[in-house]
Amino acid sequence: MRIIKLDESSKKNILNDLLKRSPNNYDNFADSVNAILANVKENGDKALFQYTKDFDKADINASNIKVTEEEIKEAYDRLENPELVQVIRKSLKNIKEYHEKQKQYSWFDSKPDGSILGQKVTPLSRVGVYVPGGKAAYPSSVLMNVIPAKVAGVEQIVMVTPPGKDGKVNPNTLVAANEAGVDVIYKVGGAQAIAALAYGTESIAKVDKIVGPGNIYVALAKKAVFGYVSIDSVAGPSEILVLADETANPRYVAADLLSQAEHDELASAILVTTSEELANKVSEYVDMFVSKLKRKEILQKSLDNYGYILVTDTMQAAIDTANDIASEHLEIVTKNPFDTMTRIKNAGAIFLGENSSEPLGDYFAGPNHVLPTNGTAKFFSPLSVDDFIKKSSIISYSREALEPLSEDIQKFAKAEGLTAHANSIRVRFEEDDDIKE
Repeated sequence: MRIIKLDESSKKNILNDLLKRSPNNYDNFADSVNAILANVKENGDKALFQYTKDFDKADINASNIKVTEEEIKEAYDRLENPELVQVIRKSLKNIKEYHEKQKQYSWFDSKPDGSILGQKVTPLSRVGVYVPGGKAAYPSSVLMNVIPAKVAGVEQIVMVTPPGKDGKVNPNTLVAANEAGVDVIYKVGGAQAIAALAYGTESIAKVDKIVGPGNIYVALAKKAVFGYVSIDSVAGPSEILVLADETANPRYVAADLLSQAEHDELASAILVTTSEELANKVSEYVDMFVSKLKRKEILQKSLDNYGYILVTDTMQAAIDTANDIASEHLEIVTKNPFDTMTRIKNAGAIFLGENSSEPLGDYFAGPNHVLPTNGTAKFFSPLSVDDFIKKSSIISYSREALEPLSEDIQKFAKAEGLTAHANSIRVRFEEDDDIKE
């Protein structure tokens, strides 16, 4: 890996380089995506089935687009590793327990004068979960997207995922969906699946929100339909930043950097450290691991494109750099990681100490692995139960509670030139119908 002595100029260049990976910079795909969305919106199932034939080479129609109970049962028998079922159940338990702590409840605050203020929390009625297919099928993502919705109390969870040429869905995906409690699964992927969820077709009813990862076409489609439905985010490529000092184990750090670099050629893996000795050792271990790992071509391209080892003069400079990058995953491997963590403002998920490696969060610990990318951790949060609820304000005033406020409300309304607003209050306390400007 390249080692850079960090200064303001090099940091600015690296930040600009990382932002190039954002889906917002792939507008050359937008016309194709918009054409797909428009076709599905206009022609419904007909367009949906044709795109599935064109892109996935599968013959899908109204009679087989929905996954059957028999297909789900068959998926358990098709698993390459039957032990995966028990692993999924253990992971599911941890994820559920973590997200149950996020639940919010309606509340009401009543006062002696007869006024009641409050907040009503209501789960979304219908949520669509997009799940990639083929080699990019990740059962862990199924759990992370579905379980918070279940905990929130969503009435119906719909999953869409592309079929193989044989019209079947990846068995790992089906098993994870069944264990997590998905209500219905449809065999459709790509931008056309997002269109079906956003607009509805003869086979697939419109949803209120769409969540889940996908390729650039899926990401741009989600961005385009926002407003017709809600979405979780427009996710970019995976990224990890390790913040380390001289106490870190270089072998562990190298392995953790590669855990994200293997996702794809646009993934970012960055070490920020105060130790030149650690930087050199990590670089050596990275080269050694890459030569032995299965996805070495992807790993090498990812590191060549967006892999950095950044050396700073002080820990504060390293922390400032981590906050500026606002990485999706941040590992802190310092002498006192909890103290370092208190100075971190921007990160999707924070892993503390040398034994808290990023894959622990991906699969098993419980916190959600759907995280903000491309610097959006400065203003976005991980997927949570909050993403599957909506809140309504509650206001109830008695006449006795309203009267002392009536003059002030009317003055406020008149100051804004909204005399009908003022009149709405006035008529409750004055009998005449003369509106006073």
